[in-house]
Amino acid sequence: METSLGYDKELKPRNDSATQERCAKRIKDFQYLAGLRGNWNTHWTEIAQRIYPMHSYLFQNYAQLNSQGDKRNQQVYDSTGILALSRFGAILDSLLTPRNQFWHHMRPADSVLLRDKATRLWFSEVNDILFERRYAPTANFSSQNQNQYKSLGAYGTGINFIDDLSGTPGIRYRNIHLGECYLEENHQGMIDGVCRYFRLTARQAIQMFGDQCPEQITSIVNEFPEREFFFLHWVKPRADLDPERKDFKGMKYVSEYISIEGQKMVAEGGYHTFPYAISRYEQAPNEPYGRSPAMDALPAIKTLNEQKKAMLKQGQRALDPILLAADDGILDAFSMVSGAVISGGISPEGRMLVQPLPTGQLQAGKELMDDEVKLINDTFLVTIFQLLTETREMTATEVMERTREKGILLAPTIGRQQSEYLGPLIDRELDILSRQGLLPKMPPMLRSAQGEYKITYDSPISRTQKAEWASGAVRTIEIMLNYAAQSGDPSVLDILDMDKAGPEIAEIYGTPAPWIRGKEDIAKIRQGRQQQQQVQQAIDAAPAAAGIMKAKAAIG
Repeated sequence: METSLGYDKELKPRNDSATQERCAKRIKDFQYLAGLRGNWNTHWTEIAQRIYPMHSYLFQNYAQLNSQGDKRNQQVYDSTGILALSRFGAILDSLLTPRNQFWHHMRPADSVLLRDKATRLWFSEVNDILFERRYAPTANFSSQNQNQYKSLGAYGTGINFIDDLSGTPGIRYRNIHLGECYLEENHQGMIDGVCRYFRLTARQAIQMFGDQCPEQITSIVNEFPEREFFFLHWVKPRADLDPERKDFKGMKYVSEYISIEGQKMVAEGGYHTFPYAISRYEQAPNEPYGRSPAMDALPAIKTLNEQKKAMLKQGQRALDPILLAADDGILDAFSMVSGAVISGGISPEGRMLVQPLPTGQLQAGKELMDDEVKLINDTFLVTIFQLLTETREMTATEVMERTREKGILLAPTIGRQQSEYLGPLIDRELDILSRQGLLPKMPPMLRSAQGEYKITYDSPISRTQKAEWASGAVRTIEIMLNYAAQSGDPSVLDILDMDKAGPEIAEIYGTPAPWIRGKEDIAKIRQGRQQQQQVQQAIDAAPAAAGIMKAKAAIG
């Protein structure tokens, strides 16, 4: 059972010289990682100022106290980027992890085990438990997962921390802001080390670490409970791992909390599995942090902001124009009030003596802005998602083709999130639930296979990626139907086994399973239809049979 510190097991640190040296080294390691992030912080700040204003202070001035509730959208003149980021998060959520359906299933790694009914039932039950715990109100998965996707769209890196509930069975999730986290990669390019730099008030530090806090905190907590202090949380592979040990030394990952004030280790423990699920949108060589759609769209976002500023100025001039008048004193009595009568405003010949200053073409500016808006929406996948929703009149074949195209365009993005984010997330969840005793006992055959499993994704985007099969089947059927109609030979239709293709096509396009009849129901319907046909044939043949009987009777 984990504690409120997020440990699989906790141990109070020793206050010896070796611990102090290790603590000082961890602080130096953090300072080195922080020094490498200067360019990233500048880039992320520029993005946050324009599409995620509430985060605009979290990269450059995190060590400084911010004024809560202050305005942070001074750089924003057009909200297209902000709206596109929110839609990006909603799109990934609906395509990858829709909360109203099972978006993944568990299977044994060895498909032969599927023949064992007990194994099939075990995986089905575990999958149900996993979704029940994940979407429990106390877990807070939905909101934190949405923050994960928005961080991915804005900064290219999303970080979710998964541990158990304090004092009760279950899982909790917390999206950690990128401004707090410094990442380390292993030799295979996977994130296996995280240093989190965060702050707590003196009161919070005492609640979390108790008397392990340094004297600088314990001595002022009663007088200044809200004074803030900084801490580090290091999670990385354990170099001195001893699998035979039952304490935290036998756990795969180190967990160390260090107080910057006083340079003291305030808590020490470990994790059996990596507690962070971290994903990158795209990645450049030799960079642990991802690159985001916002980075690609940043030139368009900045251009659009400047265009919006110019349009606002031009619009103001058009609505409240600058007036040009002859130097004859006419403006001394000039009134802009509605209904005013201005004497001397025109010459005796009827020529106006006061005219507005010509302004630029607002329509041209609007067209330029529309180009940038389209580019931003394309980058944040908004346009791709609208392929089906905004085109109302389409044939079934056109719907399939559009769905197939969308699956092809999104495949690289979705594949990376499944491998880097969802896979480690599920592994961590299962480890927590198993150690809490919330999973059923394994059946014998699965236990002999050491419980190895694999995840199959059944989200909308996973089905969309299979749309190529359904589209190919529909095109094949259309060609065969045309051939059968022209040749009069329906035998060509026997090539396709629709009993197999039909249910899979229905699954690809998200038809609810209860709506699809099972094999036994289909057999009953066909048997009834066959009986009706036999009865109808008998009825149709009755007049001819009666005629034959009469003829035989007459002959006899």
